[in-house]
Amino acid sequence: MLLIYYIIVNIIGFSLMGIDKKRAIRGAWRISEASLFLTAVLGGSLGCILGMQHFRHKTKRWYFKYGMPAIFSVQLFLFLLIVQHRPFMPSQ
Repeated sequence: MLLIYYIIVNIIGFSLMGIDKKRAIRGAWRISEASLFLTAVLGGSLGCILGMQHFRHKTKRWYFKYGMPAIFSVQLFLFLLIVQHRPFMPSQ
């Protein structure tokens, strides 16, 4: 279930970057930067980073350029920490 959540939240993060880029081009109502960061914090940081690169969106804003990779790095570190300290459970 956790893997499915991770995949979905990253697809959402990627999609939000694309949607916001299209809206920026048209001059339409935008997705808030807080929403983009919230999606990243909830596990969609990789999708947001890939969306930033693919759509060339928010790449010049320093807080996105460095913030998204920082969020991803912290999430990756925590994941590795949890996996490393996970007690061995033999299969039955």
